[in-house]
Amino acid sequence: MALQAGLILAVVFTLLLILSVPISFSIVIASLVTALFILPPDLAVFMASQTLVTGLDSFTLLAVPFFILAGVLMNNGGIAERLVNFAKVLVGRAPGALAHTNVLGNTLFGSLSGSAVAAAAAVGGVLGPLQKKDGYDPRYSAAVNIASAPIGLIVPPSGTLIIYSLVSGGTSVAALFVAGYLPGLLWAIACMVVAYTIAKRRNYPVTERVSLKVAFKTFIETIPSLMLIVIVIGGILAGIFTATEAAAVAVAYTFLLTLAYRTVKIKEFPKVLMEAVELTSIVMMLVAASAVMSWVMAFTGIPGAISGFILGISDNPIVLLLLLNVFLLLIGTFMDITPAVLIFTPIFLPIVTGFGMDPVHFGIMLVMNLSIGTITPPVGNALFVGSSVARLNMEEVTKPLLPFYAVIILVLMLVTYIPAISLMLPNLLLE
Repeated sequence: MALQAGLILAVVFTLLLILSVPISFSIVIASLVTALFILPPDLAVFMASQTLVTGLDSFTLLAVPFFILAGVLMNNGGIAERLVNFAKVLVGRAPGALAHTNVLGNTLFGSLSGSAVAAAAAVGGVLGPLQKKDGYDPRYSAAVNIASAPIGLIVPPSGTLIIYSLVSGGTSVAALFVAGYLPGLLWAIACMVVAYTIAKRRNYPVTERVSLKVAFKTFIETIPSLMLIVIVIGGILAGIFTATEAAAVAVAYTFLLTLAYRTVKIKEFPKVLMEAVELTSIVMMLVAASAVMSWVMAFTGIPGAISGFILGISDNPIVLLLLLNVFLLLIGTFMDITPAVLIFTPIFLPIVTGFGMDPVHFGIMLVMNLSIGTITPPVGNALFVGSSVARLNMEEVTKPLLPFYAVIILVLMLVTYIPAISLMLPNLLLE
């Protein structure tokens, strides 16, 4: 039954995607069609409908709309420009300084907003014209911006890690948040190494030295924005509040920060709220739809069949992890990160835990793989946005991205095969 159900699910789902049916509806329809082959119609529809509702019945999931709202407020609140100025002070004397500023700006802004697309648009929009003025090749500038945009999906607070926590059966959100720091830092460093090498070869300029007075002023202006990370992560680690409560605190703090900066007028807040509602609706519909697919797969034994097939290829953990990485990298090239996490976590998590892999370690590896998919053709949303901001076609930036892809995948391999990169900080801070 598992083989037949798996084939029906895969074929129907793929056909619907080819027909451009929205992915959440594709998931529900494919799951329902599969259920109709193994259950009476009334029972199949009843179970699918019930699972749609119960799939959203989670306290942890409440954190997602709060973090989305906080991210939307930040996108409209002028925070990106302040973070860029701070990053420029830190790396201003290095060759290709504006490129390094782009990487650091995406890391800081992405970690606050939790969105690769927002980082690519906001930070790239600020730095793109400055880099063009200083003689940077627009394709190089766009590649740096795109390659570093997804770092915020790994560095906390990350809504994607919260969703992984939910679907993985309650993996600690605090542990996942802390585990993301070192992999995210390695990703940023890898991008900066490539940016430095190319900038040095092309003699791109350094920025003017700033006085200590200006540097201090810039740092002071940035502190309120950076404090959001301290408040959210510090509060969770100290046990002051849960991840869900931290998300609500993030909204309140970001709202006050936006008012203090006076970058969003009161009359514009309904528009901001509507944008957050739209984004939340998309994510929640995906979560509910994926709950139906998870129920169908569990009922038909699909995860067990896939597990048996993969383990039949090899029982060597090194080989299995390599196969999973290749598969997830391919999945990320055509599927958005949220549905991919929801669909493939229940399938692969039992396999890796079966040979002793920590769920936190796997979560970081999974999210990192799928984050790479946001900057790869043909449907990477951060790739599309970063290209649009730079006013270039995706084809024009793909070649300059190749060295960045190489070092990012190298970092992925290090994270995969060296568990301490992901687990060292959680073990130190959460014992």
